[in-house]
Amino acid sequence: MGVYEYILEKRRERPLHFTLIDPDEQEPEEAGEIAKTVVEYGTDAIMVGGSGVDRESTDKTVLAIKRNVNVPVIIFPGNISDISPHADAIFFMTLLNSRSRYWLSLAQALGAFYVKKCGIEPIPMGYIIVESGTKSSVEFYGDANTIPRNKPKIAAAFALAAQYMGMKLVYLEAGSGAQKPVPPEMVSYVKKCIDIPLVVGGGIRDEKTARTLVKAGADIIVTGTVVEENTEKVKEIIKGVHLE
Repeated sequence: MGVYEYILEKRRERPLHFTLIDPDEQEPEEAGEIAKTVVEYGTDAIMVGGSGVDRESTDKTVLAIKRNVNVPVIIFPGNISDISPHADAIFFMTLLNSRSRYWLSLAQALGAFYVKKCGIEPIPMGYIIVESGTKSSVEFYGDANTIPRNKPKIAAAFALAAQYMGMKLVYLEAGSGAQKPVPPEMVSYVKKCIDIPLVVGGGIRDEKTARTLVKAGADIIVTGTVVEENTEKVKEIIKGVHLE
């Protein structure tokens, strides 16, 4: 079974939780232990990536994680240097509201042949950065024209465009360490407009927020910073996502 097929099959049962691990934040062996713990808590997949990661760190982190878990390990690339042949799949992303053509298509072209050579599954994703109360790394590096929090229709227009361009997932991202998560009203509006799975991440630090976003329409919740700060807290968030 491919990773995207796995996502669709699992989503038929319930909403999903993905854990994002940044290779820059800990040594590979520690990343492997974190992955093992969150999988025991019930996370459905591990994403690996960050804004300033080199290929060697990514490779070592992916290998350490795969030694410890049996869920999909998916590259969440901050740049073309993040691609690893040891992962199961890669979110082949386009930062739809970037001002830079590099993030719209050039990075994808530069990385495409290496993805093919690696033999990992590419999962096309429309990536959309939402205003969050603070300037995140992805907003800075990606030169993103963030979606205003009170303009859900703009987010929905980008999301629907992603679907029409053939992308398989839409990701509404508030950014790592966001002060505020994506508004539930925006999640709900976007979900009503698209037919592909909706991923939401950034600023989700507790069970209540996760549950609210799932009930608003998020198919997949991603948490990253909270994993680095308090792994035990992720257990509560996963319960909120799975509506237990």
